[in-house]
Amino acid sequence: MIAETLAAAALICLDPGHGTSPAIGRQREAIGPGSPVTKIKDGGGAPGEAEVVLAIARRTRALLERRGYRVAMTRTGRTFRGGNIERAQFCNRRGAALMLRIHADGSTDASHRGVSMLTPAHRRGWTNDVYAPSLRAARAIQRNLVAATGARDLGVVERSDLTGFNWADVPVVLAETGFLSNPTERRLLRSSAYQWRVARGLAAGVATFRSPRLSR
Repeated sequence: MIAETLAAAALICLDPGHGTSPAIGRQREAIGPGSPVTKIKDGGGAPGEAEVVLAIARRTRALLERRGYRVAMTRTGRTFRGGNIERAQFCNRRGAALMLRIHADGSTDASHRGVSMLTPAHRRGWTNDVYAPSLRAARAIQRNLVAATGARDLGVVERSDLTGFNWADVPVVLAETGFLSNPTERRLLRSSAYQWRVARGLAAGVATFRSPRLSR
């Protein structure tokens, strides 16, 4: 009953990466509140990434809703009008229990493969309020994602340079679900069956993070 109540009360914000138009994506935004350091809003990601991660996000939404969670998505179609500040603020406004950013990786080395979970590095005034729960979520989701997919475990990585982390006021993680630059993982990530496996890992990880034992 307690677990069901937690699920019903929790809103999970899914953020399928990229999809921003090039005209908007080339604009610059502050990497964190008050920072003079800026980055472009959206570099476009790996070829085909926006489409793949949207498919994974839709499947993850379906599985989370079956578990009793409420789900909001930053984009449900091919495009997003804004940058990573707007994505973070979308989830902030809704008071999400977790912002789960969904991406796929790319490399100039086609042999690189595996899944990783990015989480905010600790910085006072930016991420100190979300650092600890984000790290718990990252560890829980990474374990479940590896178990569901059998992919190489590249671990949990703290990042201080991600705008979508530094503007978040809710726990936030970013799942790198595989390398689209790797021929084998690209075929998998484009297949519906494997997208469901990734989604099952993400949804199970969210449920683990939101369990009464880890939510205290």
